[in-house]
Amino acid sequence: MLSFRSIVTSLVLLACVASHATADTRPNIILIMCDDMGWSDIGCYGGEVKTPNLDRLAMEGLRFTQFYNNAKCTTTRASLLTGLYPRRGRGGLLRNDMVTIGEAMRAAGYQTSLSGKWHLGSGATTHPFHRGFDEFYGLLDGCCNFFDPSIADPPYKGGKVREFGHNNEVIKEFPANFYTTDAFTDHAIDCVKKFTLNDRPFMIHLTYTAPHYPLHAKPQDIAKYQGKFKELGGWFKMREQRWDRLQQMGLADEQWKLSAADSGAYDWESADQDHEDLRMAVYAAMIDSMDQNIGRLREALEQAKVADNTVIFFLSDNGGCAEEPGGRGSDIVPGPKEYYASVGPAWGWAQNAPFKKHKSRTHEGGIGTPCIAWWPGHIKADTITRQPAHIIDFMPTFLELADASYPTQYAGQQILPVEGRSLIPILDGETRQRHDQLAWEWSGSRALREGNWKVVWDSSGKAWELYDLAKDRCETDDLSAAEPERTERMSNAWFDWAKRTGLKVKVDNEKKKRSAGVR
Repeated sequence: MLSFRSIVTSLVLLACVASHATADTRPNIILIMCDDMGWSDIGCYGGEVKTPNLDRLAMEGLRFTQFYNNAKCTTTRASLLTGLYPRRGRGGLLRNDMVTIGEAMRAAGYQTSLSGKWHLGSGATTHPFHRGFDEFYGLLDGCCNFFDPSIADPPYKGGKVREFGHNNEVIKEFPANFYTTDAFTDHAIDCVKKFTLNDRPFMIHLTYTAPHYPLHAKPQDIAKYQGKFKELGGWFKMREQRWDRLQQMGLADEQWKLSAADSGAYDWESADQDHEDLRMAVYAAMIDSMDQNIGRLREALEQAKVADNTVIFFLSDNGGCAEEPGGRGSDIVPGPKEYYASVGPAWGWAQNAPFKKHKSRTHEGGIGTPCIAWWPGHIKADTITRQPAHIIDFMPTFLELADASYPTQYAGQQILPVEGRSLIPILDGETRQRHDQLAWEWSGSRALREGNWKVVWDSSGKAWELYDLAKDRCETDDLSAAEPERTERMSNAWFDWAKRTGLKVKVDNEKKKRSAGVR
């Protein structure tokens, strides 16, 4: 029996389809997001990985230097889908008083699909097939075995079998030649073919699990990179070389200073260099494979003769990952499906060069993402924007592209007002009105940006830090002692944001003021 939400959705959709019965020239939209990839990993952002397809999108489109996520996969996905900062507490990250991009775009007459990772639930009100996506194929969980998702995680990762599905059905068996990155792309390509059988535009959200651990890649892709990172001289040398390339590319300002070594970056000379090289080689191979598949998807758009009327965005859900489940022993072999390896804290930090910290932290290395926008005939080729933007901006951007409005009500529910702002002025080469403030939190790490100023409270720290990002994007010069009043005012603003979004922070007013002071 159809739910009330489904009935209302169907009625809205029929009305929208009727209003667009004539030839619909609104653009198709593809939003590609990878998982746990560093800011400077891909070629067009200064990395060593061969990414000709992403590089081509960048050369024909626009690169952002200040695009932000939420430092963690679940909160990033919730914000990207809803246009809202993460809401905490009762109801979870995807509540009924929120509308998803899938629901909003379907109501606007778009065909919608999600291929890949979801990680926001599998219940009646949280499953993607029930939250606006006509087609869903992929992982409902956070990570899985790339070659066979039916293989359970190792005991040190909880021993769980991850949930995989197609639409409303659970998938428990996978073919011998299965690889998630290929399979997610296959589904997205199938949706392009299906959706182009009619005149309605489509929105495809393609969410790769690459290069999130476990480190699984095809031997032929690994071979391209094995030995390369040892030859580079390890993580410290890799950062320095990326730093040079980023300045040459114009993605980094010459007045910035390369951030100092992270506490998790252990000594390269005494490390097992062959093992460390293989870890990074497999990671690079995973990105390489993703890039190959993005090329396949673009070719499908060309074959369907819809590429010229399609907008593509690409980004990562957070910075490089410094987690190390199972440790770094050479007995955990990167590459084959029988093992569950990760890159570890040194590579995970270095992948975010030139920035400070990594995934789960709110310094720039945790919340900054490469972001490419491609729209032939609309976006000026080979351009760079330094205007700050955030994942909450995708919802209003997509609705503007769809010539539609954000709903105040949906399926009988009053909907929270959208908090993002459209990216269209930036795509058009214009200056957009900035967000008054942007804010972040994950597991005790906090940050708030206002103009070019940013306050940060690291989960391992004991005081607020203050940075002028216009001069110091790498957060090397803490100005909290020199600017105590600004630091206190902005930290108080962070607590106001935390309260507004339902985040429980057990800090009274007096302690809040003390915590904002100098060390």
